[in-house]
Amino acid sequence: MHDIEPYYRWRDDYVAAEDEKSPFYQTEYSEFEFDKMIYNYYIHPQWDHFGSQTLYIKILFVDYDRHYAIIELIGEWNDTLYNDIMLLKREILELMMQEGINKFILIGENVLNFHASDDSYYEEWFQDVEDGWIAGVNFREHVVDEFKESNIDYYINFGGNLDEMTWRNLKPLQFFKNVEEQLTKRLH
Repeated sequence: MHDIEPYYRWRDDYVAAEDEKSPFYQTEYSEFEFDKMIYNYYIHPQWDHFGSQTLYIKILFVDYDRHYAIIELIGEWNDTLYNDIMLLKREILELMMQEGINKFILIGENVLNFHASDDSYYEEWFQDVEDGWIAGVNFREHVVDEFKESNIDYYINFGGNLDEMTWRNLKPLQFFKNVEEQLTKRLH
């Protein structure tokens, strides 16, 4: 797991550590010291810690004018033991929503498992984005199934083209437009 880096090709467009509005503003990273772990496995030092013991994130891009954020995740999303959604919501998402973000794209290719608890924080997040949305892109099939079994898919959009979206060859705005188009089709 230590060689799985957060996506870095948009760094010319956005770096969370350089964004004064970001929860990770002025974060310094080691290129050589592996200081973060998921269970007994080291992960790449570029991932950001937000309080979870098993889940790390990287804010890849934020557009304050269009009110969206793209966030990549790695690890195990564990609400049962660690209440990861509460930590994510309180420590990261609420700060972003205070800056006007109401559309969230979560990239879940590196989320290995999901363990549910109750859905109250998902419901709260869903209500907080009001006329925005939350999309889960490229989560593994068994992880999406676990979200669906817990009815979290009522709050986070999964499925269809969102499960197999090619995004790495796109610029952030193109990726956002593709996700938005998929969600708009669902509403009509």
